[in-house]
Amino acid sequence: MSDALENIVLKREKSKRRLSGIKNLPSVPLIMMEISKLLDNPRTGASDLGRLISKDQALVAKILTVANSPLYGLPRRVATIEFAVVILGFDHIKNIVMALSMMDAFHSNEDKYWNRHAYWIHSLITASAAKRIADDLGYRKTGEAFTCGLLHDLGISVIQKYFHDEFIDICTLVEDQKMRYLSAEQKVLGITHQEIGQFLAEKWNLPPILAEGILHHHQPSLAQDEKVLAAIVHLADYMTVRFSLGNFNWDDCTDLDTSVIDILNLGDEQYLESFIESYYELFQVQLESYNY
Repeated sequence: MSDALENIVLKREKSKRRLSGIKNLPSVPLIMMEISKLLDNPRTGASDLGRLISKDQALVAKILTVANSPLYGLPRRVATIEFAVVILGFDHIKNIVMALSMMDAFHSNEDKYWNRHAYWIHSLITASAAKRIADDLGYRKTGEAFTCGLLHDLGISVIQKYFHDEFIDICTLVEDQKMRYLSAEQKVLGITHQEIGQFLAEKWNLPPILAEGILHHHQPSLAQDEKVLAAIVHLADYMTVRFSLGNFNWDDCTDLDTSVIDILNLGDEQYLESFIESYYELFQVQLESYNY
């Protein structure tokens, strides 16, 4: 093993130990446990779930933002959480609340290199686009596509919050040496934000399909059990870069993994190109809806 590779391996093990040893790493929020308990009761109705969610008005506002997203594709405006439950269904609401809870749990402060609003907008657009692509391709697990899209870059916020000195080093390498973020993550931490995201998904006992989708959202061809979900999130993520949406720079160097052509049955590169371009106006409307 070369010295450089051995150094990365040592950093990787050190980063994993630090991640596992973080005592204040958020646990599953109470509202998620309460929602799961409600959904286990076959007599639970939309009004019961609506009342529980309504206790957290910030969560209500975010769910309604999601439901009324142009990319999300609902045919009419959703004004109340009860109607959101009815029109989206229990499983979709659970997925949305789970993803939003994780985003809030790893909330971090802004600094020179971290624009929290830009991160939130990027995550939300990727999530909504992933669901829309899943719908358009007839992929049945649209709720999982949304959740995985929202959480795909969660590992970045964890690096910013819990490995802040290393976060600054990573950003400095990108800024001064024009290194790609993924390469800088490997150099500094020996681990990438995808691997950290996978760790968190497993810690929260999220479905394995989500953990794998997060891990391979940059290269879905490497996924073992669920390439389709990883490919959908990868394509949605790539489109945000392709269409220059928002100011979240971490994914600026995202390359398209053309394996999505075969994984998603998109024919050839020419058809893939037209498929991507067909979403351009919808993405623009989505961004404008956030008054960005």
